Amino acid sequence: MKYGFKIVTGLLVAGMFTGCSKNPVTGKKEIIFMSQEKEIALGAESHPSIVATMGIYDDKNLQSFINEKGLAMTKISHRPDLPYKFYIVDSDVVNAFAVPGGYVYFTRGIMAHFNNEAEFAGVLGHEIGHITARHSARQQTSQILGQVGLMAGMVFSETVRGLADQTQQALGLLLLSYSREHETESDKIGVEYSSKIGYDAHQMADFFGTLKRISEKSGQTIPTFQSTHPDPGDRMNKVEKLATQYQTEHPAKYNVNRDTYLRKIEGIIYGPDPRQGFVEKGQFYHPQLKFQFPVPSGWQYENSPAQFQMASKDGKSMMLFMLAEGKTLEAAADAVVKNYSLQVVESNKTTINGNPAIAMVSNQVAQAQGGQAQAAASSVQVATWLIQYGGNIYAIHGVSAPANFAGNADQFRSVAQGFKSLSDASILNRQPERIRIKTVQQAGTLKDALKSNGQPDNRFDELAIINGMGLNDKVEKGMLIKTLSR
Repeated sequence: MKYGFKIVTGLLVAGMFTGCSKNPVTGKKEIIFMSQEKEIALGAESHPSIVATMGIYDDKNLQSFINEKGLAMTKISHRPDLPYKFYIVDSDVVNAFAVPGGYVYFTRGIMAHFNNEAEFAGVLGHEIGHITARHSARQQTSQILGQVGLMAGMVFSETVRGLADQTQQALGLLLLSYSREHETESDKIGVEYSSKIGYDAHQMADFFGTLKRISEKSGQTIPTFQSTHPDPGDRMNKVEKLATQYQTEHPAKYNVNRDTYLRKIEGIIYGPDPRQGFVEKGQFYHPQLKFQFPVPSGWQYENSPAQFQMASKDGKSMMLFMLAEGKTLEAAADAVVKNYSLQVVESNKTTINGNPAIAMVSNQVAQAQGGQAQAAASSVQVATWLIQYGGNIYAIHGVSAPANFAGNADQFRSVAQGFKSLSDASILNRQPERIRIKTVQQAGTLKDALKSNGQPDNRFDELAIINGMGLNDKVEKGMLIKTLSR
């Protein structure tokens, strides 16, 4: 979570109409459900939710770089008239995605894994290809809005059985799941666009190899860039052939620009940023906001700028932590009840470790399509604590089916009552790991170079993936490599 975010409630709504038009990329006529004006409006409406969910990574030089390459590529694209915008979002997941209307996002996680400008350009072309070929407009409106709504706001499912599924969705950051046909088409467009602005698309193929290695390495974040996509190994082979074919048909000098890119990402944060909150030894710590609370043993969890959420593995209980609306506890309680249509069963003023608080138990009854409340049996029960601390009001919600609520109430209460100030200097001053670019001092293998730069043995495999190399690959004196340090 980050200070100062605005919780976005509800799902975004976009008007759609049916029509027949020519696809800008294929030239074929097709039935679509969104005008270009609606595409642009949808992107603009979705953007605040994406920012609230992930946050923007503040690196002016890197932002300038993606703007420059993005605008160069859009000029040669099939839809140069769209108001394209490019962003780096503050997530360590290896991911890139686009929404209709010209909005393209790269995580800092994927930027840290690129090893040259050509790899970046290939993925940039792939994402712009989704926009120019109107993949989102044709297929993904409901999915975009559903995922953004799930991540940006507090969503209580109609049945507790759905809680585990929702939590699993939230554990992966926003990615638009296109069809395999669309992914293949965007790979081809990525080769074309990146080549047209002067980059070697063979490097795009190499990056699919990096994605495959990440997904195969146990214990690492799965790169959702290829989630539900064709196998990255197959894509690597296909893109390799497409790049060879393009360069055969269009002989020219195609750039890689490895060193220039590596210097651009010097100091980029790698992995989770502890300053935004982290879990360690059964506690969630937030050094920036100076609080902590317990995380139940064995629960799955995910931290984002908008909220911290966690759920039991059996899917029978779920908890969410977020900033509350309102300047007073009473105003915050009223906002919670109104925003989530809760029927309050009990409400009490209390204190939690010296902090003023309100504790509530409520029911949320599912709404039928016509707006009428369904039978109470379909509701969920919610325990809410609103805590005033450090100039903010925080909300902790425990959610369960009525039949399971009593069995989970003590667990919910233990988490809420464990909220307290954070004073441990070793936690408050925890720094993130960063990519550090080093110059190889002596020819040898990547493994030799990592050792000489003081990298720990248990990180060698990970560092090899980050560098897009094998540990036994040869490195020459003067070559740049990535290392990690705090």
